[in-house]
Amino acid sequence: MNATTLPRRRLVAAAGAACLAGALPLRAGAQELTLRLHHFLPPTAPVAVRFLEPWAARLASASKGRIKVQLYPSMQLGGNPAQLFDQVRDGVVDVAWTLPGYTAGRFPALEAFELPFVTRTAEGSSRALWEYHLANGLDRTELREVKVLALHTSGPGHLHLVKRPIASLADFRGLRLRAPSRQTTRLLSALGATPVGIPANQMGEALSRSLIDGVLFQWETVPSFKIAELVRFHSETAAGAPALYNLTYLLAMNRARYDALPPDLRQVVDDASGATASVQGGAAQASFIEEGRKAARQAGNRINVIPAAELKAWEKAAEPVFTAWLQEVGGKGQDGAALLRSVRALQQTWDAGA
Repeated sequence: MNATTLPRRRLVAAAGAACLAGALPLRAGAQELTLRLHHFLPPTAPVAVRFLEPWAARLASASKGRIKVQLYPSMQLGGNPAQLFDQVRDGVVDVAWTLPGYTAGRFPALEAFELPFVTRTAEGSSRALWEYHLANGLDRTELREVKVLALHTSGPGHLHLVKRPIASLADFRGLRLRAPSRQTTRLLSALGATPVGIPANQMGEALSRSLIDGVLFQWETVPSFKIAELVRFHSETAAGAPALYNLTYLLAMNRARYDALPPDLRQVVDDASGATASVQGGAAQASFIEEGRKAARQAGNRINVIPAAELKAWEKAAEPVFTAWLQEVGGKGQDGAALLRSVRALQQTWDAGA
């Protein structure tokens, strides 16, 4: 019987016991410490291939083989993507790569980077996100239950449609579009579309059965989910223009597991993580953007760019999204206006250097 067929109670107990045993100090002469890294992506996804696998290899190399990271893609250890944060917090797994936005409202300060028209490039946004979490003490507040190893963003999100392109605000009316996050649900509503909440692994079926008219998605993951084969039109913002949306991702380690590492191995983990790893996560996303466009062209699809003047009208229509977020974070005792100023200032700094 493998891990995916274990009853959840037995899985948690067994994994917790393994983590506790592994958290004990290494004996002299011990050669290997295995960390289980759990994530929801298919193994061929850009982040898996160009970020998580290289990160694991760096740990193995820098530790001279004393640290081995075993990757478990596609939720192979059980549960669903929304449970990944709790899995790493509770020690069910040692390390997790996850999308905090899967648990709506739990990480409101992080959601500032998922607001529309705030970010531009994956690399710049990822460095800005790492600096933002330090500057605003997120490691002491909403991320305090884990050891934060890296934070990065996706590439800019775009529109991928079955029957017709979107060129103006009026084109959103009557469309049912898959929204990848809570903030994009609000955005699509503000723009006049009907947002539909569908997990990424169910998008293909929803498109093929005409349950939705298109998806809001990043170019870099279009090939992994075969989106270009199911749509005919792609409407994108210009390179360097404000993005319709971004997603924020977290690479985190169980805090007790991290604290129990010998000092030299803890340093290995630290050296492979932080700002550099965060930018590498964003760069991994950006490196596949052209692959998504290539898949669209090979499918014979049409790509149109939203004019800058038209995009300004979309930004104006999206103002209620910011109002709702500011009210929400204010209700939780946080200064949303100050957080948003921090985001914009850091974005301006790091996008210029991306």
